[in-house]
Parts: sequence; structure tokens; C-alpha cells
Amino acid sequence: MKPAPFTYHRPGDVDEALNLMARFGSDAKPLGGGQSLGPMLNMRLARPGHLVDLNDLLELDYVRDLGDVIEIGGLTRHHRLATAPEVARDLPLLAKAARTIGHYAIRQRGTIGGSLVHADPAAQLPLIAVTLGVDVVLRSVRGERVVPAADFLQSIMTVDLGEDEIVTALRFPRQTADEYSSFDLFSRRHGDFAIVGVALTLRFDAAAAAAVEEMRLGLGGTGPVPQRMHAIEAAAVGNPIDAETAARLAAETAAAINPEENAEVPAAYRRELVETMIRHALLDAAGKRGQK
Repeated sequence: MKPAPFTYHRPGDVDEALNLMARFGSDAKPLGGGQSLGPMLNMRLARPGHLVDLNDLLELDYVRDLGDVIEIGGLTRHHRLATAPEVARDLPLLAKAARTIGHYAIRQRGTIGGSLVHADPAAQLPLIAVTLGVDVVLRSVRGERVVPAADFLQSIMTVDLGEDEIVTALRFPRQTADEYSSFDLFSRRHGDFAIVGVALTLRFDAAAAAAVEEMRLGLGGTGPVPQRMHAIEAAAVGNPIDAETAARLAAETAAAINPEENAEVPAAYRRELVETMIRHALLDAAGKRGQK
């Protein structure tokens, strides 16, 4: 199929883009990499009267060190997230997740802002945003507002985004040198969206041998939005991550989730995947501590 007719706009800067969004409102769609919107247009699942192409807005393609926060522009491509040395150093969980997105051609075009706005519950970047506690920066002609990723992602392909707003940046808390990360996803084929995704960071208490001081655990593909498992995180604090503890925390996580039944992927199968993947992720992250 071909898209329904629309008027194409290619603004030269952010202000021009925001004015177009304000002018056309709900009849306008911003275009970043187009890896999600393009197919939706072709299948006529999206029928905007006006397409606002953001690809000339190079001021939204950046990785910026703000001290405790790393700010990433909304038009930054997946390939940069996967390969930039500063991302690997300061946000290793994000870098590892970005390397698993789709295929090379998709990573060259897809953008971090577009992935978040599309809000696929199995996608990598929404999962990382929820796990790390990212703030999403939104702009319109009315001004700027900042929304936590956990509040921005409301349901499947549904986000807290005004019809005249665009995502201009994401603000990531910097991962510290003593924080160990693990990321994994399970899919039928390389490049497919995950059936289950697991994102994890661990920090150990230096004064208490190998006891966990802080853990962040996120799951993708198990609900309408990525889930941050706060109760499991709290249960890990004060414990060493050995085989027994990893198995216990993994089983508790699998019992705590309530995935939908699906003829192709039964809920029981997702729970089994979650339990296995979390056990492996915990041991993987804990093992990195001994490598330093």
C-alpha cells in the first residue's frame, strides 16, 4: 500500500518545526528516522494531513555531558548510541541495548526520540529509559516540560505527548564506575522485537563485602509498558549475588508479573523466560565485579 495523501514540510530549525506542529496540531506528525512511522503510513494506520520532517534539525543530534546527567538529543541515531565511546563509558547499559536494535540499516536511521514516542512495550530504548530513570524533555511553542519516562510511557503506543510537542532530549543519570550492567533479550530471530527483555544494574556496598547496595531491574515485553521491578530491587539489597540468591530473586520476579495470554506466546512461557533471563543477568552483572 501507499500512504494516504499528506503535505510534506521540512523545517530548518527547531522553532520552525514547533510552529508547524502548533499550526497543524493533531493533523501533523513529526518524522525522525521513520523506522516505525514509515510502515504505519504505508499501511495507513497513520493518516496525517501534514508530515513534519525533523531530519534537518541537527541541533537535536548530540550527546552532552551535564555532570551527573548525560543529555542525548531526540534526533540522535541508534548507531551513535551503540558506537560512541562516551556512551559506552557513561551509559554502558544504553550502549549494549542499542547494539541489539534491529539491523545495521535500521540503527543508521532510527532515533532515540522516535523509539520512545512509538512506545512499543518490547522495544529496547523504552525499557532502558524506565530502568535508568530517564527524564524526557518535551518542547512546544508554549514552552518546555520534563516528564519521567515511567510517566511518559502510558500504554502500548500511547505516550504523554501533546499534539504540538516534540521530544527534544532525554536526560540519563550517569552510570558510575562501580555500577555493573547486564542486558539481554529473547527473540525468535536476530533483529526481531523481543518476546522478553531484561535490563539490570548492580552496585555493591564496599563496606559489606559483596552485598548489593542498589539494584535497578527493568522488564520489557511483559506488560503494556516496560516494568521497573521496585519490590525485587529492594529484596536484593543487603544480599550477595550468588547462585542461590539469583535463583530466588528470579523466581520472585517471575511470580510478580502478569503477562497477557497469547496464542503464540503463552503467559507461562514468558514467566519461564523472565526467570531464566534474570538469573543469568544477575550472575552476569555480579561476575563483572570480580573482573575489575
